[in-house]
Amino acid sequence: MSAAALYRRSLGNFHDTIAIVKRRFAVRPARYPEIPWLVWVAAWLLLAVAVGLSLDSAAGRMRGEWTPAFVHFTDFFTDFGLGGWYLIPAALCLVAANLTDWRSLSRQARMMVYNWTCFAFLVLCAVGLSGLAVNLLKYGIGRARPLYFDSFGVLSLHPFAMDARFAGFPSGHATTMGAVFGILLLLFPRRWYIALAITACIASTRVFVGAHYPSDTVAGFGLGLAFAIVSGMVFARLGFIFRRPSSTRPVPKRTFRLLSSSGTTDRASPARRSRGQLSADRP
Repeated sequence: MSAAALYRRSLGNFHDTIAIVKRRFAVRPARYPEIPWLVWVAAWLLLAVAVGLSLDSAAGRMRGEWTPAFVHFTDFFTDFGLGGWYLIPAALCLVAANLTDWRSLSRQARMMVYNWTCFAFLVLCAVGLSGLAVNLLKYGIGRARPLYFDSFGVLSLHPFAMDARFAGFPSGHATTMGAVFGILLLLFPRRWYIALAITACIASTRVFVGAHYPSDTVAGFGLGLAFAIVSGMVFARLGFIFRRPSSTRPVPKRTFRLLSSSGTTDRASPARRSRGQLSADRP
């Protein structure tokens, strides 16, 4: 296939997707789950303050006292909090979907590609947007990192210093882990405790490597979680991945599967599928 034909397909898929999103926003009411955001935000801020008052000073004094083996162990796992681990695969998945000829796919294959596309977009929204927000906050607040505890103490603030030394609050790695936990919480609510244990442990490694205080990680984790929940609510309104908004939380559709099932395949000829049917299924 020529580059021009591939470009036309990509542009056509992009325009169809934008048209579907605009149409669904226009016809579907702005009805979202009734989540007491002010209560949750206040509770999370109080938790961050309580953790800061009780643990931050101790974490600053203990920096450098951990055994080299333990620091090496935590340093390995802390890298899983980097947003690139989640944003790059999601972006590549969206690029691949944008270049796909949806009309040539069977119904089962089209649904699988559709689900992966929606999932990738959810990851991009939750992790990417929370990453932008945390960078604005951390440089705007300018809290000194534990590496400089002896020089600046726990509450040294240098707003808009634009210096990595003063970009401690909130933790970017913890924000990413909070967003990942929120996505897993929405998609697999029955296994939330497993997802929380893994993501919280990865977020906590930022304390042991001396990059953040405990309150930095608590605040970041809550920020990422909030962005994931809000992204899920918007997706539910659009009918992507989740059912129409309920009074509690976004609930995944029964048709949402990231792994192929043993169900029957669509044996109809791809030529018989109309463009309108494809547009209705495509994200």
